[in-house]
Amino acid sequence: MLALVFSAAAFAQQAAPPQIPWNLRSIYQLVNDYGNLARYAADNEKLPAPAAGEERVVFMGDSITDGWGRGNNGSTFFPGKPYVNRGISGQVTAQMLLRFYPDVIALKPKAVLILAGTNDIGGNIGPVPLTTIENNLIAMTDMARANGIKVVLASLTPVCDYHRPQTAARPPEQIDALNRWIKGYTGKNHLVYLDYFSSTVDDKGFFKAEITEDGLHPNAAGYRIMGPLAEKAIAEALGK
Repeated sequence: MLALVFSAAAFAQQAAPPQIPWNLRSIYQLVNDYGNLARYAADNEKLPAPAAGEERVVFMGDSITDGWGRGNNGSTFFPGKPYVNRGISGQVTAQMLLRFYPDVIALKPKAVLILAGTNDIGGNIGPVPLTTIENNLIAMTDMARANGIKVVLASLTPVCDYHRPQTAARPPEQIDALNRWIKGYTGKNHLVYLDYFSSTVDDKGFFKAEITEDGLHPNAAGYRIMGPLAEKAIAEALGK
């Protein structure tokens, strides 16, 4: 794990050679930096240690986290709060586990909020059984707790086909199964369960059409629903 930390800065400077065609660069990146430690290496080096009394929280996740407050979806990421976004679009839980030390532990937060698993279900890097996702979430949780970091585990948000096909790649029953496991695991291990699903699902079991543009990612309205839920879960984790 320490080798991953020390190599992060080097990865940040090791861009794919320009002669590699753009459509092969993702393969190059996966081979040379599977966890994409390069993405936040420079930002992590610049981030100062938490100030006295600062209750830093790291958000670990995939594109649903990565897009929070970024891009053109109109969302904002907790202005004025000492929250750090460490989402990376397209990632599966195995990749997050690889970068969990430099992108979470080394930043010395009071709490981490983990939203992960939809890309595993979607097969972004091949088929993954639910037990593998569960084990990766357990491993991240164990790392955090061993370092005195409170853990919030979030349910996956639903998907829908209202805008474009999503349910074939991410079957709702698999999302439901993982969410049931996350809820049970947090309950048994005295963690905080953040239920995004119940507030973003419609009466048919799909992502509410008005809070997503593509059936997978929240739009600004979706993030406005998720924000207060995250704040409440963080306050619970921090004992407030």
